[in-house]
Amino acid sequence: MKEMICILCPMGCHLNIDVENNYKVTGNSCPKGEVYGKEELIAPKRVVTSIVRVYGGIHHMVPVKTDKPIPKELVFDCMELLKDIKVESPKKVGTVVLENILGTGSNIVLTRDI
Repeated sequence: MKEMICILCPMGCHLNIDVENNYKVTGNSCPKGEVYGKEELIAPKRVVTSIVRVYGGIHHMVPVKTDKPIPKELVFDCMELLKDIKVESPKKVGTVVLENILGTGSNIVLTRDI
């Protein structure tokens, strides 16, 4: 039995996941908690947030993030790719900087205008 707190909404449900019974989740107040509990133990994913360099603008760096979570084991590989990215100003928030990061289907997007 594994215990964790669901972070998908403000409720913060205390989940109990029975790993020996097909990852049966109890303690969740909504269906999202069941999905979260199973996924977190079987194949955890994370949204990556970082910064990349800017050229041709007044700011030298701009914040970016993945537009959907990527497998947790790829986070450091993703960060390694981002260290060499440079974005030319001007660009709008939501602009895709890098498509299909590491074959995950997730894109790196700007989180502010530059």
